[in-house]
Amino acid sequence: LAPTMEPVLISDVRILNNDCVFTEPFQFEITFQVRQPVQEDLEWKVIYVGSAESSSQDQELDCVMVGPVNAGENKFVLETPAPDYSKVPKSEVLGVTVLLVTCSYRGKEFARIGYYVNNDYPTLEMRDNPPAEIDYTQVVRNILVAKPHVTTFSIMWDDPEPLPAAADEAGPASMDGDAPLATTCASDAMQDQVTEPAPMPATA
Repeated sequence: LAPTMEPVLISDVRILNNDCVFTEPFQFEITFQVRQPVQEDLEWKVIYVGSAESSSQDQELDCVMVGPVNAGENKFVLETPAPDYSKVPKSEVLGVTVLLVTCSYRGKEFARIGYYVNNDYPTLEMRDNPPAEIDYTQVVRNILVAKPHVTTFSIMWDDPEPLPAAADEAGPASMDGDAPLATTCASDAMQDQVTEPAPMPATA
């Protein structure tokens, strides 16, 4: 069955403290639309990719549950700690890496927003002649907000509503009327199907 319009849509993410020192927390203002009521909270995660070589270096900076969510526009600020630099390979602290903001429902991820992050010293002199040991208090973090990579996944949302009891025990239950949400969403076999909509507007 083809999925219906997803009940939750992330419409905007603003980085509130871009161009800051590497050790400062991340601050996101997230706006999302609830187009159909959902029964449970949404799970938000922020993940810092510590190394392009291995996902074992990824750091989950925070995981929060947001809810109950009301129909219409919802907005909240998500603040997470900076990555633990002692767990990032020193050869990969400076340069470009990736930051992920994900949202899941009932343990199933349905949206992922990826940002490139550039970490570097603020002056040309320091970039040309970096200190022997990385000075984390001088490393500036810049999130490239103009080009987020947005990926969505089709998931099952809420359980189907039970069919009404048959009026006559000998007859089948009626199938007339609108189908419940879960019967018109993608099946589990379609969960790996990924769509990539146009980039979401995101401003610094």
